[in-house]
Amino acid sequence: MKFVQPIRDIRNVEAIKHYLKVRSERDYILFMVGINTGFRISDILSLSVKDVRGTHIEIIEGKTQKRKKIKIRKTLRKALDDYIKGKQDYEYLFTGRSKKHSGLIGEPIDSSTAYKALSKAAHANGVEEIGTHSMRKTFGYHFYLKTRDIALLMELFNHSEQTITLRYIGIKQDSLDEAMDEFEL
Repeated sequence: MKFVQPIRDIRNVEAIKHYLKVRSERDYILFMVGINTGFRISDILSLSVKDVRGTHIEIIEGKTQKRKKIKIRKTLRKALDDYIKGKQDYEYLFTGRSKKHSGLIGEPIDSSTAYKALSKAAHANGVEEIGTHSMRKTFGYHFYLKTRDIALLMELFNHSEQTITLRYIGIKQDSLDEAMDEFEL
């Protein structure tokens, strides 16, 4: 299994957003939801239009079965409003063209389709070590840099220890790299 990283440079985040927005509104919204909520890809792909109409997105996490409620901030709200205009509440947000599972049109894309879109956008912008989990890690990384509130981030991610969260979002590696920059024999 490949270890993926957060997208640390905000310019790369913006470049990927632009790349996706130009090529696919669905993939752009998927990325926006991922980097603004910190949800796992499996939870994002199961979202319906009804789930994003209010002030918060509330889910029961597939992995932990815990309830999670995240406020929708203004940039994401605007993007979602434009995207869901004319859609019915019962529709999935991220549908594909194929009839893979049940033979019905309108089913959500799978994580491999999401990975391909994100990977293509990342590589087009020179970002490596990327995967769908990078969206969650990117949320955590920038949330931590902005707030320095590790306890709140641990709660958001359902982690039991600070060291787990810091390693998960790449802060531990950043600290090691910085220390090595200052050390030489």
